[in-house]
Formats: sequence, structure tokens, C-alpha cells
Amino acid sequence: MTDPLAKPRLLVARRLFDDLLEPLHTHYTLIQHDADEALSPAALREQLQGCWGLLGSGSEQVDAELLAACPDLRAVALITVGYNNLALEACRARGLRLSHAPGVLTEATAEFGLALLLATARRVGESERYLRSGRWQGWAIDQFAGAPVMGRTLGVLGLGRIGQRIAQAARDGLGMKVLHHNRRPVEGWGSGADSGWRSLPDLLAQSDHLMVCVPYGAGTHHLIGAPELAQMPAHACLINLARGGVVDDRALAAALQRGQIAAAGLDVFEGEPAVCPELLACENAVLTPHIASATLPTRRAMVQLAVDNLLAWARGEPGPTPIPI
Repeated sequence: MTDPLAKPRLLVARRLFDDLLEPLHTHYTLIQHDADEALSPAALREQLQGCWGLLGSGSEQVDAELLAACPDLRAVALITVGYNNLALEACRARGLRLSHAPGVLTEATAEFGLALLLATARRVGESERYLRSGRWQGWAIDQFAGAPVMGRTLGVLGLGRIGQRIAQAARDGLGMKVLHHNRRPVEGWGSGADSGWRSLPDLLAQSDHLMVCVPYGAGTHHLIGAPELAQMPAHACLINLARGGVVDDRALAAALQRGQIAAAGLDVFEGEPAVCPELLACENAVLTPHIASATLPTRRAMVQLAVDNLLAWARGEPGPTPIPI
């Protein structure tokens, strides 16, 4: 029998699905933080002592400081598609094996993006709170009149897998005109009068609804701030599915409070799980707790992909979804 103490130690930094983790016990000694709360930076450093690998989410910051404090760490498998929590240069210098979970959450995230758009534009959250509070006294001609979606123009900021799926569904299912801004042209999404690539200022000015799907990084920090919000039409809705920090939350709250734009739907926030208090005070904001990928099949697929990478590494093989560094 294999001595379990001889197996590489693997920290599982969140409560996941035990049945999906079971195959890892053959190759690793699992150290499990079996809770939904993220480990603090200090606790993460402590738990990683002597660990070869980390199975984590987007909450665990793997930076130069952590790597210096955890000399045995050699691999990180994320259950998320985004990996802005990894300091790639420091990871490259260490020679870490890195993986993420692209593809498996595209459908769930795209459909939630459309759900959030519809809920925001049609004031679903605001009107439900009104009804539940007992204030509803009957029908009125302009009560909770929202912004139309069908046939309007959707601007997609970031036309990756998720952005393209949203654009396709909005065009084919809701009859929307779709414009986009992306770092590079995307085949099949041209530059016609009613579709295609636009400069960021033109995208902001021409979109009835803006869907933010870009990954977070130094180049996209506060990509949407006060100057950009000022370029949007007053009837526009902004939806952020990307990462907290792509949108300046305080500037957005100020724009919402002034009526500079009509409404916003946010699934991600700067410094989450903390949320900007000014946003919490905005009745014209629909706020959800980072649940765009939250269908059970999708969340299981995300964990399974991380497990598949770890099992491949244990066999001395490349994992199926490495992060390019």
C-alpha cells in the first residue's frame, strides 16, 4: 500500500464536491478547507506550508509574497475561467503548473447575462421589492416602466467565448443589433452598419444596453469609469459579468444616482464579497452575488476540469486546460 505521507500535499481551498475530489486521494494527500468562506491571506500561507499544489477559485491570491512564503508550491488548479488572482510573472519564475476552467461555464454565464439584462432593463428587482413591502396599491399607466430590449442595440465589451454566446443569443433570440469592442477582430463579427466592431467611445454612445465581458487585468482596471459612463445614453443599462474592478463601482453608483444612465445589473464587484455602499443604496441597480455560472451541472464541470488537470499532472502528463504563461 502506498504510504499516504509520501503523496504530494494538495490544499483544497474551498468546499467543493466530495465525489469529484475522490480520485485525487489516490495521488495526493488532501488538506481540505471545507468551508464556503475564503481563507485569509495569512491563513492561506499557513495552510500551504509543505503543499505541492493548490486547488482553488478566484479568491486565493497567488502572488510573489505568497510564493516566497510557500517554497514547496509547484501547481495551482483553478475552478474558474478567470485567473487575474495569479501573478503570472512570479508563477513563471517559479515554474508553476497552472490550469483554469474555460469553456464549461460559457452557456450558463451567457444565459445569466441575458437574464440580468432583462431583469435590469425591465426593473424586476425594484418592482419585486415594492410589491413585497406591501406598497403596491394597484395598476398605474407608467408604474415601473422600464427600457425595451427586443430590437434594441446591445454593445458587447469583450467578444470572447461568453461575449460571443451572448451576442449570438441576443441577435438570434431577441432580434437585437449587436455591436462590440474587442482587442482583436473576431471572425464572423464584421463591421457593418448594424453590427460589428466599434471603437470604445462609439460603442458606448451607440448602445442601448452595454454588456461587459472583458477579463480583468492592469489594462482593464476601471475600463468603465466616470468618463465612459458620461458617454452612454441616459436610457442605457450597463451589465457587468466580467470581474469587479473592470467597472469603477463608485463612479457607477454616482451615475445611477444622478440618472446619468437608467440602470445597472452587476454580478461582480470590486473587493467582493464587500459591495460599495453607494451601490447598495441604488434602487435602479440589480445586484447578484457572483452567480452567473451557478447551475449545478456547470459548477460540477468546473470542479471536474480542475480535477482532470491535477490527475494529468500526477501521471506526468500535461493538463487539458493549462493557463498560457
